[in-house]
Amino acid sequence: MFPVSTRIAFFAALPFLLMSAYSQAQNKERPAVIQALEAQGLDVIKEFDVGGGLRAFATAAGDRPIAVYVTSDGKAIVGTRVDATGESIDEKTLQNLVAKPMDDKAWTQLESAHWVQDGKADAPRIIYAFSDANCPYCHKFWEAARPWVQAGKVQLRHLLVGVIKEDSPAKAAAILGAKDSSAAFAENERNFDRGGIKPAKNVPDDVLKILDEHQMLMFSMGFRGTPGIVVRERDGQVKKFNGMPQAEQLAEVLGPR
Repeated sequence: MFPVSTRIAFFAALPFLLMSAYSQAQNKERPAVIQALEAQGLDVIKEFDVGGGLRAFATAAGDRPIAVYVTSDGKAIVGTRVDATGESIDEKTLQNLVAKPMDDKAWTQLESAHWVQDGKADAPRIIYAFSDANCPYCHKFWEAARPWVQAGKVQLRHLLVGVIKEDSPAKAAAILGAKDSSAAFAENERNFDRGGIKPAKNVPDDVLKILDEHQMLMFSMGFRGTPGIVVRERDGQVKKFNGMPQAEQLAEVLGPR
């Protein structure tokens, strides 16, 4: 499996029309062109029926669902069919076959991570945030979320990374190693303008492992900086927000106030 950055670069360079021959004797197997795309990093999820002499495959490049159609002569068309009005025909199918399973997987990965709770356990809306103890925009998001968190409407789950300053891992270690990591995280935020929490004297191997895992997860979800915010709507759709949300986005991220 190629990293996300490789997949995105691959998709950007992917020709609209790809040619490859395959034998009719292999009709029940994946066509050679699909196998070639898969070898280059495209995730092939499932074949689905579209008729019209085409074989259709639901695929993904990074976290982007893509339809690939294979013609009877072995050529592959990468894109989305549209009807006479210009509307996408297979968008719902791609949502069901690709986007929903990917959202489920992403949410499960977040739930399984070593997050720090910020808010009531029974809050109806859960929001994950990749955060660095030295990140000013993470701090701004923490401040902006206080009315929702204090009202019991939102629980933030902070996944700490140590990427911004040299002492970021040590501050993360001070938070994760505290008897009450939630209280330690709050201490860092309350005193952020005065330097935040006192860094730990050393960073244990288990904390380094957590930070590395969080950074890899952050990158795999398409974030290149902090905060990286992930929410899930009632219909199961996962939404991602890069950086501090704009004022008009806060209700979309945090829900009704």
